[in-house]
Amino acid sequence: MLRSLVVAASAATRAPPPPAPFRRLASTGAYGARLVALRHQLAVDDVDGDSSIGAFLPAADHTARSAAPFSTFGAVETVAAPPSTSANDADAPGGRWLSPNAPTSDRVDAYAHPRKPDWLRVRPAGDPVAATEYNRLRNTVRTAGLATVCEEARCPNIGECWGGGTATIMLMGDTCTRGCRFCSIKTSRAPPPLDPGEPAATAASVASWGLKYVVLTSVDRDDLPDGGAAHIAATVAALKAAQPDLLVEALVPDFGGSAGVQRVVAAGVDVLAHNVETVPRLQRAVRDRRANWDQSIEVLQRAKAAAPGILTKTSLMLGVGESVAEVREALSLLRAAGVDVVTLGQYLRPTPKHLKVEEWVPPSEFDAWVREAKAMGFAYAAGGPLVRSSYRAGELFLEHLIRGRRAESAAITEGERGGLAARAA
Repeated sequence: MLRSLVVAASAATRAPPPPAPFRRLASTGAYGARLVALRHQLAVDDVDGDSSIGAFLPAADHTARSAAPFSTFGAVETVAAPPSTSANDADAPGGRWLSPNAPTSDRVDAYAHPRKPDWLRVRPAGDPVAATEYNRLRNTVRTAGLATVCEEARCPNIGECWGGGTATIMLMGDTCTRGCRFCSIKTSRAPPPLDPGEPAATAASVASWGLKYVVLTSVDRDDLPDGGAAHIAATVAALKAAQPDLLVEALVPDFGGSAGVQRVVAAGVDVLAHNVETVPRLQRAVRDRRANWDQSIEVLQRAKAAAPGILTKTSLMLGVGESVAEVREALSLLRAAGVDVVTLGQYLRPTPKHLKVEEWVPPSEFDAWVREAKAMGFAYAAGGPLVRSSYRAGELFLEHLIRGRRAESAAITEGERGGLAARAA
């Protein structure tokens, strides 16, 4: 009885949460600049398990901002018109200035409609061949003791990719030293030591799959002096030694801002990927405090400087509170940094302890962003609610692109040699 009275008394004195519409407005609007100051609070859930960004804003702030427009796709916003705007852009929904290739359909408020829209429902493939391939790949991964980001990150495309004979191998164990608020991978300040036999085991497994293109990723290992760069480079070298014609994509961490990425590039990787994850404004709210936009951009630029012919790649999650203008700005900054490939996908909350989804982004908007990214000059762009950084359709395109470039380069070299021989004769 006494315990019940204490609980009741504490509940009565607890400040009531702000109204649901206000908490979303404050978390996604211009007032979101306060996210940086509140970052230290985001690591702890509030009493009812609410992990939303807006839940940590004081009630007074919600009241003060209740009437202000907020910068989400479906809201009234005014964005500076790009140079290529037409007269029809002024009539865009909500009074927005949008480029001809910009999205034109509104998002769905994930607070008002918490259930996933139909376009996010994954349906299992009925192809028996794909099911057989899925089981074969799963058994190979289990037997070799390998970790895959497909399983650890709960990727919604695991059926499609594994059914097609493609998996993304996660190196350096299944425990990360960082705690990004969107990621379901286990975290620890002191993960288990690296397995020195992992590079050879990975090369043997990939050889048994008969792949032509493989994707490697890894956890962050801030406990290691080089962030694990040497281990990743050794794996790339082992793969290339076992299959010289194999194309290797490595989705690498930022190595704590060190020069580790050059070591991975020197090992012979064909595609160097590093994800910025979200727009610059939301970096501190979404990612671990040790990650940031500038550091991620530096990783991609260092890779390109080390090997100008390499393809660099990154990914953006949508639906975490970003605006149209911020997505466009992020794409522009990525292209200016020399990034060749970009993917865009819907953020999906892996567990109730993770960052809440702010908005459900419709397929039509992703299609529009792909068109705009290609117009900016990206060599390849993929976007869709279920698209992820390591996506099978993208891998097939990149394989074709890389092999085509190499064939063209070889033809030019052969032609130059022929010309020199003719002049010498």
